[in-house]
Amino acid sequence: MTLHTWLYRVSRLPQRLLAGRRYAERIAQEGRNFDERVVVHDLPMIFHYWSNRWLLPMEQAFGFDHPYAFFAQQLARAARGAIDTPRFVSLGCGNCDAEIDVAERLIALGVREFTLECLDLSAPMLERGAALAAERGLSAHIVPVTGDFNRWKPRQTYDAILANQSLHHVLELEHLFDAISRSLAPHGRFVTSDMIGRNGHQRWPEALAIVRELWRELPPSHRYNLQLSRQENEFLDWDCSTEGFEGIRAQDVLPLCVERFGFELFLPFANVVDPFIDRGFGHHFDADAAWDRDFIDRVHARDEAEILAGRIKPTHMMAVMTNDRGGTPRIREHLTPQFCVRSP
Repeated sequence: MTLHTWLYRVSRLPQRLLAGRRYAERIAQEGRNFDERVVVHDLPMIFHYWSNRWLLPMEQAFGFDHPYAFFAQQLARAARGAIDTPRFVSLGCGNCDAEIDVAERLIALGVREFTLECLDLSAPMLERGAALAAERGLSAHIVPVTGDFNRWKPRQTYDAILANQSLHHVLELEHLFDAISRSLAPHGRFVTSDMIGRNGHQRWPEALAIVRELWRELPPSHRYNLQLSRQENEFLDWDCSTEGFEGIRAQDVLPLCVERFGFELFLPFANVVDPFIDRGFGHHFDADAAWDRDFIDRVHARDEAEILAGRIKPTHMMAVMTNDRGGTPRIREHLTPQFCVRSP
C-alpha cells in the first residue's frame, strides 16, 4: 500500500466509523426514501436536453446510444464466454426496471438463455420488479433477491456483474469490491454507470467556485431548491449523505476501482452542470426556451474545458472492468481513470 493510499483511507475513517454507528438508522432512512418510490428515474426535461445534445455523442463514439444499451452490449459480450447458461447479477436494482429493459435488449441481441439476479435491500421495490418482469414475460430471466450489498456474500460465479447508479450508496465498498472480484468468472466483466464526485454529491472547492460564478446568471425563479424547499440566492452546497446512503462514499468509488480492477472501457463526464440539470433546480429550466438551452450549453462547454485541462474532475463514469489489470482501456481523449481521480 502506498503512502497516498494509506493517507486517503485514514482521511475517510471518522465518517465511516460514524456511519457504522448509525448503520441501522441509515438503513431505515433508505427504506423511507425508496420503499414507496415507484418512479426512480424522474429527471427534469432539461437533463434529457443536455444528455441528448452532449452525452449521447460521447456514448455513440463508444458504440452505444443509451446506458441500458451499454449494459446489454457488455452482458452479451460476457455471455459469449459462458461455459453454461450465462449468469448475471445487478447490485442495487431498485424496481428492476433497468434490468428488465436490459433483459429485453439481451434477447433482441440473441442471448435467450440467461438469468439476471436483482439484488436490493427493499422488498417492496423487488415485489414491483417481479410483477413487472411477469407482465413482460421475463420471470424466467429476472430473479429478485433481497439483500444488503454492504454485506453481500455471493455463492456462485457470474459472467457479468452490473451496478447501475448504486455504488454511490455503498458504505462498505472494499467488502463489495472484494466480493465482486472473487465472484467474477475468468472472462467476467464488472459493468457500471455511476457517480464518482465528492461525498454527498457536493462540489469540490474548485468546482463550487465555478457553480457559484454561473449561479449569478440565473433569475431568482431558477434558484429555488425544489428538493429542500428553500431559496438559494447563492448556491448552497448540500451534503445529502447525512441521512441514508445517498453519495455516502462517492469520492472513493473511482480510486478503489483503479486500485482493484483493470479497465476495458472508461467514459467519464460532467461536473459543474450537475446542479443545473438535476432534480433540485433542473425543473425550473424550460428545454424549449432558447435562453435556458443556451445557458446549459455554456455550462457544458465550461465543464468540458475544465475537465480536459484537469482543473476539475468528472463526477460520472461508465466503465467496464475485469480482474485483468494488464490491458489498455478505451478512453475519451486523455481521460484515463487515473487522471480522473480527485484526491481529497
